Amino acid sequence: MHKPERVPTPPNVQLTGPYDSMRDYVNALEATGRLLRIKAMDQDRYEATGFAYRLVDKFGFNDAPAFLVEKMKVDGQWMTGPILANIYGPWDTEAMGYGVEHVTTDRREMYRAAVDKLVGLADRNGHWQPIAPVRVEDGNAPCKEVRIEGSDVDILKYPWLKCNPADGGRYINSGAVIFQDPELGRNMGTYRCQVKSATRIAMNPEVGQHGHIFLMAAKGRGERSIKAAVVLGTDPITWAMSCSKVSHLGQDEYEMAGAFRGKPVELVKCETSDILVPAHAEMVIEGEIPLTDTEEEGPHAEMYGYLGRKREANFYMDIQAITHRREPWFFNNHTGVLRGFHTAAMDAWATLAYKQSIRSLVAIHTLGEAPGICVASINKRFAGDGLAAGQQISASNIMAKVTIIVDQDVDVLNPAQWLHAVGSRWQPDPATLIIPHARATFLEPSAVHPRVVSKIIIDATKQFPAEGGPANWPAVSRELLEASCPEVFELVDEKWPEYWQDWGSSEFASPRS
Repeated sequence: MHKPERVPTPPNVQLTGPYDSMRDYVNALEATGRLLRIKAMDQDRYEATGFAYRLVDKFGFNDAPAFLVEKMKVDGQWMTGPILANIYGPWDTEAMGYGVEHVTTDRREMYRAAVDKLVGLADRNGHWQPIAPVRVEDGNAPCKEVRIEGSDVDILKYPWLKCNPADGGRYINSGAVIFQDPELGRNMGTYRCQVKSATRIAMNPEVGQHGHIFLMAAKGRGERSIKAAVVLGTDPITWAMSCSKVSHLGQDEYEMAGAFRGKPVELVKCETSDILVPAHAEMVIEGEIPLTDTEEEGPHAEMYGYLGRKREANFYMDIQAITHRREPWFFNNHTGVLRGFHTAAMDAWATLAYKQSIRSLVAIHTLGEAPGICVASINKRFAGDGLAAGQQISASNIMAKVTIIVDQDVDVLNPAQWLHAVGSRWQPDPATLIIPHARATFLEPSAVHPRVVSKIIIDATKQFPAEGGPANWPAVSRELLEASCPEVFELVDEKWPEYWQDWGSSEFASPRS
């Protein structure tokens, strides 16, 4: 393994967002010591993949740093990058991406600050005000600095990785796929794209996903093909909109990105179609998807950390043009290993949506490191509130196979706290509800029948006597300490560096880093 190194802070770096480009954001990561720069890695030996796993082993899923590899060995060739990974992994980068002021190294607080900011942008009905994108001239657009068409197209010369030995091949796994439809409007979604040849990539929009709906709509009208664009390296917020379900069918992801950015996304027209793409992207791959022909695609390691299925018949796109920045930067999403995008918008959306039906809701979080687990805190007032809240969440959150409800004094972002609540406050009988048959995501590895699972709701709130709980709960020791000695943690935080001065390591120099 090559030793990561720090580089001097680049001049004129914008330290907090919203950013207009992925490149501006990555420069900020590096300027603030949040990016490891590595000279070279041999991906033919799966070095980058192994490094990604080891980062999570050493630092944890939400604390593993971003890294940049200057050149990578791919299919026997050394290819120049940079190739980026885990740039959306550490929780404090959410605050940077969404423009929170006074970003600190307290990662849970920074993630919470990002969620709170986005919740605060909504109107009184819990809706965000869309900001329409704007079309700009393409003459100076960064994504148009290099234009390649016709026989010069060769997608193989770029450093797309085969991340796992069982994958069907090299994959473009960080592309925002853009469709435009005369009836449905515009859609941007993220679907795995397998590199099949110099001029062809296979694509996997699953049944029910918006991209698949757009393709079927065109096919239903008798169209034989549909134009598409795969955009690489957009700004962090636009990328998050591509990866999440914040926008519903028929709602423009560019407009939602504008709502969170506080300004429009700038777009330019593709070379071979009328599709509009982000002007500040790193690369745009343009092409045409036949609707009357398919070919095999996959398998590919998926978000649960298990190998996704091989598709015998899937869509593919014949590439007609590629435009990109000079010396483009490439982001590889190590799917199922690292966090692939900023998720604060999803938690903000869930908070606002569920508060419509769960008035007592305080906070909600779906775990990235353990897909299938959702934790929510409530201000419990009546017997039955916990299970009722859990039923609301479980019924509409297709990912929530395990829904855990805790009291408002428990931090849903802190596994130590909500696991402690499960261990100390939960009584499996009667504070549990099992749902034998429920909808599941198509990626669910434990499903015996496709898209069908059982679910469990755990009410880990303090049970009232009417629910079978004790008449009087014992006092919480930490709360007693804080009540009796309210200055104790301020004292300890103030003296923290002093405690460690003879330790010989700066790792623990900050009490909450």
